[in-house]
Amino acid sequence: MSHMEIELEINGVERTVEASKSDSLLDVLRRNGYTGSKRGCDTGACGFCTVHVDGEPVKSCVEPVTKVRDTSVETIEGLGEQDDLHPVQQAFVDSTALQCGFCIPGMIMRSTALLETNPNPTEQEVREALSDNLCRCTGYKKIVEAVLDAAERMDSDTAVAADGGQAMDGDGGAATVTECSLGDCDCMEGDQ
Repeated sequence: MSHMEIELEINGVERTVEASKSDSLLDVLRRNGYTGSKRGCDTGACGFCTVHVDGEPVKSCVEPVTKVRDTSVETIEGLGEQDDLHPVQQAFVDSTALQCGFCIPGMIMRSTALLETNPNPTEQEVREALSDNLCRCTGYKKIVEAVLDAAERMDSDTAVAADGGQAMDGDGGAATVTECSLGDCDCMEGDQ
């Protein structure tokens, strides 16, 4: 089998990867250490392998790697780090929106794509957006709640309490958040 070199930007880093003509994007990602994308059905039916290609959710198990040459690929590893999770990742953790966890990378990638295009989805819109992603363990309730919670977190006017709910000020109203006045830090300040 002959191999070729393919240029990809993976999680913001330019990479040259080796691939055969028949490799899927998932094959290449996993072979190169990006194991967050899971192999489930190999037919595009489960969504476990969802990644973003040029910002769009793609089922990487059925996407030929040759088709994504010279694109930007984002995997679950590119969203956040253990000490600095993306708001969607943090909402999934805080909402305990997982059981076995196998489907979660695909769910999170699909959810982040939804919130990029629709920052304030209804429950029905979340359910429709996630309809191509299967979860064998849950009834999707906690997953949908996590996405709706993440939408609130990503709204810059909404403070989030440690339990994932909306932070309240001393009078029982919603707390406001402003950019920190200390200068170079990324923190938020307000009545939290």
